[in-house]
Amino acid sequence: MAPVRVGIVGLSANGGWAATAHVPALAAVDGYELRALSGSSAESARVAGEKYGVPLTFGDAGELARHPEVDLVVVAVKVSEHRALIEPALAAGKQVLSEWPLGVSLAESEALTAAAAGTKTAVGLQGRSAPALRYLRDLIKDGYVGRVLSTSLIASGANWGPSVRAGRDYQLHPEGGATMLTIPFAHTVDALDMVLGRFTELSATMATVRSRVRDEVSGESVAMTAPDQIAVTGVLTGGAVASLHLRGGTSPATDFHWEINGTEGTLVVNAADPLFWIAKLTLRGSRTGTLERLTVPARYELPQLAGRSAEPSYNVAHAYARHLKGDLPDFAHALRVHRVLDAVQRSADTGKRILPDGE
Repeated sequence: MAPVRVGIVGLSANGGWAATAHVPALAAVDGYELRALSGSSAESARVAGEKYGVPLTFGDAGELARHPEVDLVVVAVKVSEHRALIEPALAAGKQVLSEWPLGVSLAESEALTAAAAGTKTAVGLQGRSAPALRYLRDLIKDGYVGRVLSTSLIASGANWGPSVRAGRDYQLHPEGGATMLTIPFAHTVDALDMVLGRFTELSATMATVRSRVRDEVSGESVAMTAPDQIAVTGVLTGGAVASLHLRGGTSPATDFHWEINGTEGTLVVNAADPLFWIAKLTLRGSRTGTLERLTVPARYELPQLAGRSAEPSYNVAHAYARHLKGDLPDFAHALRVHRVLDAVQRSADTGKRILPDGE
């Protein structure tokens, strides 16, 4: 079969997520050809094309989307630009892979999902492609812990700590659509959904405990209005009780700890990096009272990526491999996650228990 010809929107010679993760991921998976890119200007795109060996370069994402040698448009820019870049690709009838979040709001995500009807789409919820989490899901399904009774998860949201990195100030305010709720919490709740099931009801508390943070470049104090503490409890499909707490910043104790308790055993997932969906994960389990390290079977991993699970491109590459099989979360799935985030926001705003499906 001919390779899928990819055009990346947002690939820069100066680095960034597209360069760090998508370029090496595409190179690691047979069945793709990185054919095109677009940048902030024709000149910046030309420079990036020379650096990465990409033959077609554009200063306009619409031109990239309309080019006949592009099959899949990958949108890897900040979420505030997603709609303006995704819609031309959909109008051109191209497949689209959008990085997460899909839209800056529930309404925008609904509009993009409606516009994508009949088109093959995908979103960058890389946790669903992580070999360790797919193995964890199967352990649960195969009865490793028996009936799941409860799950507890505590994690960090690194970018919402005491300081903000250069160029990340847009993440400090909800209107930018890129907050601790919409990024790390969304990845967390989606992983929970994949492994254990969805929330059937939830109660949430959110707070902005640090109302001012330090700009790492200027050293000045700047305002933060996005929540830096998110605590959610509820009941999952199947009846298990879930408790999630995300804290802004990082912790010397743990940045990601997930425990699953059942009638027959316990499973624990840890990550050394708060960005667990692109980090190396460690699994431990017990059916006897002693936790032991669990090794992910080789069948879950692409052979060419063995030993590379700490690289940012590792789960992204597995996602591209799944995309070839039509097995990635699409825009409709993304919309369901956005609706869970909306339920969390409404619960925190009202102090009421919310049924995410709107019942």
